[in-house]
Amino acid sequence: MFGDLFGNPEFLWLLLLLPALAVYYWRHSRNRVVELWYSSLKPFESAGSSLRERLQHVPVAIRLLTLACLILALARPQSISSKENITTEGIDIVLVLDISGSMLAEDFSPNRLVAAKEVASDFIQGRSNDRIGLVIFSAESFTQCPLTTDYVVLRNLLREVKNGMIADGTAIGLAIANGANRLKDSKAKSKVMILLTDGVNNRGEIDPITAAKVAATYGIRVYTIGVGAEGEAPFPVQTPFGMRRQLMKVELDEQTLKAVASMTGGTYYRATDNRKLKAIYGEIDKLERTKIEVTAYKKYTELFFGWLFAGIALVLAEVGLHSTILRKIP
Repeated sequence: MFGDLFGNPEFLWLLLLLPALAVYYWRHSRNRVVELWYSSLKPFESAGSSLRERLQHVPVAIRLLTLACLILALARPQSISSKENITTEGIDIVLVLDISGSMLAEDFSPNRLVAAKEVASDFIQGRSNDRIGLVIFSAESFTQCPLTTDYVVLRNLLREVKNGMIADGTAIGLAIANGANRLKDSKAKSKVMILLTDGVNNRGEIDPITAAKVAATYGIRVYTIGVGAEGEAPFPVQTPFGMRRQLMKVELDEQTLKAVASMTGGTYYRATDNRKLKAIYGEIDKLERTKIEVTAYKKYTELFFGWLFAGIALVLAEVGLHSTILRKIP
């Protein structure tokens, strides 16, 4: 009867007037004395209270109840019935990360690999209800973490990733194939791969274009991110005199990365510094959130009619009492 909420809850403050009015009436009725003089009270000794006398306070009670009903009607109690339509069953995402030696270049702060790990970790932390996995690659590729919703475990495994875990090289095609293998049996309505690399495919038995065709066959959308400054970048090089920084030409096969993204319905991005890399992940995050948007329908039903009719009924009841039992004799 009160519903789930009130459309105009500010009117409920008026209910505080009711106790004050009741106290005022009680004190006023006690001070009201009518005196009649009789020579003897014997005729009244056996007389009981009349019905009219017993009902003398009923009109005031009815008025207070009427006022309460009208205040509740003004506050507009409402009931809510809601329904949620989930447009998809969620997203399965595989992060594919290049850990080759060139990822130690310091055109990013402190280097490409650390920057990529930090941004990927923030991306994972910002997701909810999506399964996310991690594939790493250089000359070979392997799954660092299968698809999971345990983001704490995933971020810990991402933190442990470092250069040198596998032989050096850049097997982009093998990495895409590995990621596709993780996603091919997924029941999710949206399957996404985010591939980050800074080089040219030079290792592995599968070329990137062939791997992209496989991914497209399974409905996997691949976002490709090429990292590296324009022109040259400082690379750490071990010399007889210790570690030195040496400028080397940035070699990035953007044409292949663009083709992979285009074939699978994804997008190619170029990141030349930490800020741009973070912005790219932010854009991908927004794009993929639209795929699992939850549409909520809420229906509000007004319940004030019941209180309004109750108030009207009480008014009619008081009028009826004054017209019959409590009728004043002229």
